[in-house]
Amino acid sequence: MAADEPTADKVPLDSIAAALRRERARTGLSLSEAARRAGVSKSTLSQLEAGRGNPSLETLWALCVTLDVPFSRLLDPPRVRTRVIRAGQGPAVASAHADYRATLLAACPHGARRDIYHVDAEPGTVHASDPHMPGVVEHVVLSHGRARAGVAGEEVELRPGDYVCYPGDLPHVFEALAPGTRAVVVTEHV
Repeated sequence: MAADEPTADKVPLDSIAAALRRERARTGLSLSEAARRAGVSKSTLSQLEAGRGNPSLETLWALCVTLDVPFSRLLDPPRVRTRVIRAGQGPAVASAHADYRATLLAACPHGARRDIYHVDAEPGTVHASDPHMPGVVEHVVLSHGRARAGVAGEEVELRPGDYVCYPGDLPHVFEALAPGTRAVVVTEHV
C-alpha cells in the first residue's frame, strides 16, 4: 500500500476508554450497574474502560444511552480550526450485526447538540438500531448506491442525493441495496 493511500483508522480505544470512565464517574454508576443497564457484560465494560477490546457500534450506543451522552462524546476528536477527513480515514466503528461502519466526521461543540457521520454499508444485512435518547432526530443524505432507511416498518428507499429525516428515538434501520452504498448521517440531540 502506498504511503499516501487512505486507510481506515482503528477504533480510538484510548479516547473511548477515557470517555467511558469519565462519563460513568459523572453518573455515579458502578461498573456492574452501568454494564447491566447497557445490556453488556461487566467484563466487556471493564475491558473498554481499560482501552482493550474491539467494541461494536451497538455496544457503544447502548453505553451512550445508559450514560445519557451523545455518541460523539466517546470519539470526540481534538478541536482544530480547519478539519479535513479524507475518504476511508477517521475514527470508525463497525457494527457487529451488519456490514455497516460509521465514521465520526464532526462532533457537536459544547452547547450545540449535533453529530455528523459518514456511513459505508454493503448489501446483505440490515443495520437495525435500537432507540437513541429521547428527542434524537436523524437526518440521512445518500451520496452513493441505494438504501432503505428510516423508522422500522416505515423505511423509504433512497437514491444518491435523496434526504430523509426521522425520529432516532424509535427503532430504525439502514439497509444498503447496492454495493458501495455511502451516506452522511446527522444525529440531532434536541
